[in-house]
Amino acid sequence: MKQLIVIWDTLRLQMKNSFIRPMYRFCLIAAPIVQTILLYEMYKNSGQDNFTTYVMLGGGLMGLWSCICFSSAGDINRERYMGTLSLIFVTPANFSTIIFGKVLGNTVLSLGTLIISFLTAKIVYHAPIMVVSPGFLLLSIFAAVICFITISICLAYLLTLSRKTQLYMNCIEIPIILLCGFVFPVEILPVWVLPISYALSPTWAVKLIRLSVSGVDNRMEYFTILGILGCITMIYIVLSIFLCRTIEKQVRMKATLEVS
Repeated sequence: MKQLIVIWDTLRLQMKNSFIRPMYRFCLIAAPIVQTILLYEMYKNSGQDNFTTYVMLGGGLMGLWSCICFSSAGDINRERYMGTLSLIFVTPANFSTIIFGKVLGNTVLSLGTLIISFLTAKIVYHAPIMVVSPGFLLLSIFAAVICFITISICLAYLLTLSRKTQLYMNCIEIPIILLCGFVFPVEILPVWVLPISYALSPTWAVKLIRLSVSGVDNRMEYFTILGILGCITMIYIVLSIFLCRTIEKQVRMKATLEVS
């Protein structure tokens, strides 16, 4: 019960702190609008059916990843800069619980990019919104949220002991968007890149969402992809637990949390 209270309080505080930052508001509001317009202009003559929904999802997912990338990963650097990272680490509440609350708050707030992207396409282009399997779409979005939470926690732990957080989070934004097929199928990438794409859980989350939009005719295919996403997510969870224990051990041994 106490952990739930800590998560809830951290979530609310994180959402407030994130929204007051100009960079986050840009990623949350301006970025999905610009990206949706650019993607629409790119795909409007593609001849593909129902391309507007893919444009909306692509713009929204790109904005979602940008928000997560510059918030969940950047929070560690901000806490270190303000001198509060070590204080968070030694609080009575577990460090992993606080990190989870921060990531959850960022992810929940960042879901607004999907809504903004849909509204942009609807208002600017009067684009029709056609979702053939809305029930499966809701399940896919829920699975995608879990996926983004786990990968964000892994990133946060990986960057806890590094002072090059800003460099790394700028380096991973665009590659993840390209490798995970946010705006185009990953199958068009070079063959040698595909193993990397398939090892990233957002790739499978995007596949689920696109399959739900176009219609789930083969449920076996849908649940196979969902199972693969679940397995990769479980691997990320195990990796997060390992990283958390490794970081805690190293910090207690070397006491270099803010000077490493």
